[in-house]
Order: sequence, then C-alpha cells, then structure tokens
Amino acid sequence: MLARKKVTGNLVNMSFLSVTQHFGITRGVSKALSLTALLALGSTAVQAEQVNLVGLNMAGAEFAGTVLPGINEKNYIFAKEETFKNWSARGIRLVRFPILWERLQPGLGYSLDQTYASLISRSLDYAHKYNIRVILDLHNYARYRGHIIGTSSVPYYRFENVWNRIAQKWGSHPAIYGYDIMNEPNGAVAYWPTAAQYAINGIRQADKAHLIFVEGNAWASAERWPVWSDSLKDLKDPVNKLIYEAHVYFDADGGGSYTQLSADSLSAQAGVNRVKPFVEWLKQNNKKGFIGEFGVPDNDSRWNVVMDNMLTYLKQHCVPATYWAAGPGWGNYSLSVEPINGQSRPQWPTLRKHLNDTSCTAIGPGR
Repeated sequence: MLARKKVTGNLVNMSFLSVTQHFGITRGVSKALSLTALLALGSTAVQAEQVNLVGLNMAGAEFAGTVLPGINEKNYIFAKEETFKNWSARGIRLVRFPILWERLQPGLGYSLDQTYASLISRSLDYAHKYNIRVILDLHNYARYRGHIIGTSSVPYYRFENVWNRIAQKWGSHPAIYGYDIMNEPNGAVAYWPTAAQYAINGIRQADKAHLIFVEGNAWASAERWPVWSDSLKDLKDPVNKLIYEAHVYFDADGGGSYTQLSADSLSAQAGVNRVKPFVEWLKQNNKKGFIGEFGVPDNDSRWNVVMDNMLTYLKQHCVPATYWAAGPGWGNYSLSVEPINGQSRPQWPTLRKHLNDTSCTAIGPGR
C-alpha cells in the first residue's frame, strides 16, 4: 500500500543524523500518549483515573530490521536515560515503544534474546524512573523474517508464544501500560483476525491486568478501517481490555512520506475527515480506540492546523493519540519532534497544547 519509513544500515553521528542519508528511511515499511495508571487489577472495564490525550512514539529499537541481530547504536538505537528525562520534563507520561520480533526472539519459539531484552528492560526502568508508561509495540507488519503470521512458515501458535513470553517477562514491570500486538498488518487480511486472537490468548495466560492494542488491516488505516478491519470486532478478551488502534497521515496515500499530496491534504478538516471513519466504527460497535501513529512535516504551518483540529475532534470522543515520532537518531527527518540542539521542532507547540488534558476519565468512545 504505502511507501513509508524503512531503516536500513548503520547509524552514523547519532546526534544529528540525516535520516534519508544514514537510515534510508521511507515510510513504506513502518513508521506517546500521556495516560495515567489503569484501575486495572481485578477490573474487567477499561478504566483510568484520567486519560491524557496526546503522547509520542519513541522509535529506534526497530531500525534496520533486515540487519540481524544488529548492534545497538550502530544499526538500531535504544533511547538513553536523558531522552526519557527530557520528555518527561516536557509532560510526556506514556510512549509507544517499537521493538523488533526477530531481535527479541531470534528463532520461532526460542527464549528471548538476553541482550535485546536487557535493553528493553533498561528502557522500562528509565520510563518508570521518570513517570512514563510504555506500550510495547511489536513492529513487524504481521510478519516474521518476511513471512506472514498464519502461513506454514509462521504458525499462529508461534505468535501466541512470543506474546506469552513478553507478558511473562514484563507484565509485572511498573512502567508497562499495554501491549500493541503488531504494527500495521498488511497483505494479511485472511490471517490477521485469527493471529490477533492467538496473541490475545498468549498474553492473557500471563497477564490479565494490562491493555491489549489491536491494529487494523491495510497498515492500520483509520480512513479505511470499516472496509478492511470490520471483522476485528469479533475478537474476544476475557477481561475486556481491548483497544482498537488505527494510524493516520494526511498525504495522498496516507502513508506518511508526504511526497505527494491530495487536493484536500492541507484543508483544515483533513485530519478529522481521515479519522472519522474509524471513530464512527468504534461508536457503532461500542469499542474503544487509539490513534497509535500520526505525524506532519515541519515545512508548512498549515499542517499544524490539520493536526490541531484532528486532536480536538479525538478529544471529543476520548480517543488518545501518539505522535510519530520522537527518540534519538532522527536528525532532520521532517516528521520528528525530537529537539535539535535543544530547540523544539515546529510541531511541538501544537502537541503541547493538547498535553495533560484531563477531561476524559476513560478511553472512548465505547463504554
């Protein structure tokens, strides 16, 4: 469907990378939200004391997904303590944190890789220290080593296994907010609903306390959700803590490269129009939702109006959203909000405007 971010090769000059030069990023094979603690244990409802409606993706650990296992700070990068400290000081209280299946579990059914898992644990420790909650995001597009989950190469029970291991490993960590079971499933319409149920089952065998985020087909498109992802409404969670997750960008194909725009891309209501099909589906089916990725370039202030209006609309329905992207290594990537030389990026004031809004006491719009 889309040409989006793909990170390959080595990291060079970690502080001020040119993303296109050093990462080879196109938004075609990829791309936190400030929420407080759930009243989780023993509850069957998705309840929170308050829901802060905007946050960030802290990317890096999933970079260079074809370089395996790869080396931290060469092929991929885990944020250091200073990054968590700085974003916490700016008001961020939860991040979506992409990780790569093949690095975490080098073979299907294997134990978790100690080196990679220790870096995840380190990140969770930093997050907890600075009052940030984490959604672990398996950033694999419904695939393992290029093979779709549910095919003979990657049986469903292997997907269940990795999520059971993740939940066993980190389910009791105080920084964990939830599990995003798979980033942007695509080309897997016949397989994804069954795969998602297997992941839910695997998690619930080990952890009944935390939220599970389920993304839709067609790269989790919010605009196309009713067409491609309606069957996900039948997923079952024994503790009723499923959150449906969509992604949205405002360029011509919705992929986030922003190389081509549609006639209405820069219209003030473009963002609202693109997320509305997803929100209406949530309302019709009494489900709860989340926008796991959205982002705009830094080269035209009109994008901030599009984003502002969308976030206002989402607030009306208590649907949180996490911006793509932050984290070290982005350099001059136009969608990044990671400060350069201590200077905020142009998108940040709009995001900051929506931080720490406490008008929602539960994720919506469903009950």
